Amino acid sequence: MIDVALLGIIRRWYIRDHISIRGIARRLDISRNTVRRYIRSEAIEPSCPDRQSSSSLDEFAPRLSAWLSSEAVKSQKQRRTLKQMFLDLRELGYEGSYDRVAAFGRQWKVGQMERVNSASKSTNHPISSPFPGGIQKAISRRR
Repeated sequence: MIDVALLGIIRRWYIRDHISIRGIARRLDISRNTVRRYIRSEAIEPSCPDRQSSSSLDEFAPRLSAWLSSEAVKSQKQRRTLKQMFLDLRELGYEGSYDRVAAFGRQWKVGQMERVNSASKSTNHPISSPFPGGIQKAISRRR
């Protein structure tokens, strides 16, 4: 991965000092294709992958997902609340806050809704007619 300082050097040498791509690649000991890609790109700075930080809820996430799945099929009055699930997680050793559990629950619910919506989109197929040429031809034949 190329850093911001090196990107600045490449662009400065190419635009201001009029050094060739081959010359820049030779001086910096990097590929000409890399130099060319960063000169042509519109990016002001190179993009880095999003940071993935661990959460204290990570080790309890599978259990919480299972609880949410089992509660989702129950009637509204029979379900446990997220607060009750949070207290159960506390008994299992979770030391984080309720806010993390609530955020996980919201995220889980959004994921479930997306799964349901994508499944319903993929199953909506037009009804094919058993009549050759479609239903309109079959109706016109009867007349």
